Amino acid sequence: MNLTANSLIKFYSSSIGKKVIVAVTGLALIGFLLGHMVGNLKIFAGPEKINSYAAWLHSMPLVLWGARIGLLGCFFMHIFTTVMLVIQNRRSKGSRYVYQHTSKASGASRTMIWSGIIIICFVIYHILHYTVRFANDYDSQAYIDATGKHDVYKMLIDGFSWWPASVFYIFSMALLCWHLSHGFSSVFQTLGLRTDKTWGLIKAAGYAYSLTIFVGNCSIPVSILAGWLS
Repeated sequence: MNLTANSLIKFYSSSIGKKVIVAVTGLALIGFLLGHMVGNLKIFAGPEKINSYAAWLHSMPLVLWGARIGLLGCFFMHIFTTVMLVIQNRRSKGSRYVYQHTSKASGASRTMIWSGIIIICFVIYHILHYTVRFANDYDSQAYIDATGKHDVYKMLIDGFSWWPASVFYIFSMALLCWHLSHGFSSVFQTLGLRTDKTWGLIKAAGYAYSLTIFVGNCSIPVSILAGWLS
């Protein structure tokens, strides 16, 4: 047991270990973003569709909360390990044993830390707003539909009808997807899936995926503010 613990500590202490953890947690978050977006886009199919989807998720509380806790763990581990990796890289700055593309990645990482802080604030606000439903004017009875389900449709409409919330959401999503456009390709590089022939395709896929997430998620507040959803 001690041998295993020591091996894990030694692995995490190394630069390669941190990069692998960042890659694996990033991969989990990349997958979550797509699933979360697809679920939210059910709002365009009408109240019954998205409310039934939410009811189905909440019918499995152990699975739902297990997924939430796991994703939050991945999120904070991803951020924390990234910060530790940047600090470690700065301490070793000046070493000649550094590849050119690694130096460029470190520069991007330093910038992404600041966007990461805003993303953390966004995630906390988003959870309080739509998961914990922490608001002074929140009335649980006002968000029950005719069939007795939680009215997620109305909650989204009301939440994004307040334009400051929508603007903050869109701004945070832009930062998140910019972060994602860099992180997507980094995952493949760290896991050893990069080749000279596929690198251009991987980068293009990262940009396309990030744009899809941005357009898909932002279409909801934009449609609500424009009056296309009500």
